[in-house]
Amino acid sequence: MSSTADIPITHLSDSKKGQEKHHATEVGNYFVANYPPFSFWQKEQAFAVEKLLDTAPPEDVPLGLYFHIPFCRKRCHFCYFRVYTDKNASEIRRYIHAGMEEFARYAARPYLKGRKPHFVYFGGGTPSYLSVPQLRELTDRMKDLMPWDEVSEVAFEAEPGTLNPNKLEAIRDIGVTRLSLGVEHFDDHVLGSNGRAHRSGEIDRAYGIARSLGFEHVNIDLIAGMMNDTDELWKATVAKAVEMSPDCVTIYQMEVPYNTGIYKQMKADGKETAPVADWETKRGWVNYAFTEFEKAGYTVTSAYTVVKDPERIKFVYRDALWEGADLLPIGVASFGHLGGIHLQNQAEIAPYIDTIERGDSAIFRAYATSPDERFIREFILKLKLGSVRPSYYQAKFGEDVLTRFAPQLQWIESEGFGKVDAANDKIELTRDGLLQVDRLLHEFFLPHHRTARYT
Repeated sequence: MSSTADIPITHLSDSKKGQEKHHATEVGNYFVANYPPFSFWQKEQAFAVEKLLDTAPPEDVPLGLYFHIPFCRKRCHFCYFRVYTDKNASEIRRYIHAGMEEFARYAARPYLKGRKPHFVYFGGGTPSYLSVPQLRELTDRMKDLMPWDEVSEVAFEAEPGTLNPNKLEAIRDIGVTRLSLGVEHFDDHVLGSNGRAHRSGEIDRAYGIARSLGFEHVNIDLIAGMMNDTDELWKATVAKAVEMSPDCVTIYQMEVPYNTGIYKQMKADGKETAPVADWETKRGWVNYAFTEFEKAGYTVTSAYTVVKDPERIKFVYRDALWEGADLLPIGVASFGHLGGIHLQNQAEIAPYIDTIERGDSAIFRAYATSPDERFIREFILKLKLGSVRPSYYQAKFGEDVLTRFAPQLQWIESEGFGKVDAANDKIELTRDGLLQVDRLLHEFFLPHHRTARYT
C-alpha cells in the first residue's frame, strides 16, 4: 500500500490563516469529479473492462445508467463538455440508435445481464434538446433493455429555453423524478455574455410549468463568478432563486478548463488569467448564497448544494456514485465506473457512431483502480458533503483515516478549514473549508497524482 501519511503539505503553502490574498482564476480544472485523475486513464487498460464484463454480476453493488446527449442550441463559453450545435434530426436519430445498440450489447454481458438500475441520469449537452418522440423512443428502448421498476431516481438536465408544456409533460411521463434546470444566472446580460442560449423570461416560464406538473424534485443550477457578474447582480440572482423556492439549488464556482471558449480566447490574447471573478470573490458569493438560503430554511448539504427538505430530497446519483456504485456510461465521451474500473467512451461523435456500427467497443480509455485508490476516491468525494465518519472507512476498507491522513488533517485544523473529533467519530469541515474543498482534496491524493494535470 502506498502511504500519504509522511508526505509534507506542499500544495497550499501559500495560504496563511488571517492573511487576505486574492487568487485570479487561471486555466485548468478546479472541480474534482473523480479519482485518480483523468490524465492517468489509458487506452491500453480498456481490456480490463472487457474482461470484467464476462464475470458474474456483483450481489451488493447498485447499478446506475448514464446516457450522454451531446446536443445544444448553443455552446456556452465556459462549457468543457462534448457538445454539438449543428446536428439535424436524422443525425440525432442515428446517434440515439447507436447509443441503444451499445446499451443492448452491454445488457447482454454476464456482468450486467439481469441487473436493474438503481438510478438513471441523462446528462449533456442538453437532454431537453431532444424532441418528445425522440425522448420516448430513447427511454422506451432503455426500459426494454433494463426495466426501471426498481429505480430510485431518474435525473434529467434541462436548458430552460428548450422547454414547453408538452415537452415537460413528456419528461415527467417517461419517469423523470429529478429535473435539473441549468439556470446559471438570472441577469440577461450575464447570460448572453457567457454564451447561454436562454434568458430570464424562459427560466420563469419553464420553472412555472415544471411546478404545475408536480415534479418530485426540481433543482436549479447557478454559477458564481461568471463573466460580467458583480456583487449587485449576484445578490439579485440569489434573491430570485430564494423567491422561486426550488427543492434544491446547486451552486458551482466558475472554472476555466482547457477546452473552453474562454480559454481559447485567453490563449489568442496571450493572457494567463481568465476574465472572471477571482477565487476569493467566488467563495464569498457562494457563502452569501448559502447564508441567504439558510435564512429561508434551507440546509447546506454539500460544498455545492442547499436543500429545502433534506429528509425528502435526495440526490441518489451523486450519493451512490460517491460510494462506489457501478455506473454504465452510454454515448459519446461518457464516463463510467464498473467493478472498480473507470472508463470513458470515444470523445467525438462520428468515431463513436462508426465504432458502434462496426460492432466494436466504443471505450476510448480506462483505468483499473487499486483497492487503495478506491479508498482514497471515496474518502475525498464524500468529504465534499462536509463531514465524514472515520469508522465508515475502517469498516469498509480497513483503513484508519486518522492515522493515514494525520498530517493533512492536522494542517486542515491548523488553518481553520476543519475539525477532527475522534471521540465522536467525525471529521467536519468548517464553512471556509467547505467553500474551497476541491483544492484541499489534492492533499489526499497519492504522491504521483498530486502534481499531474487533472484531465
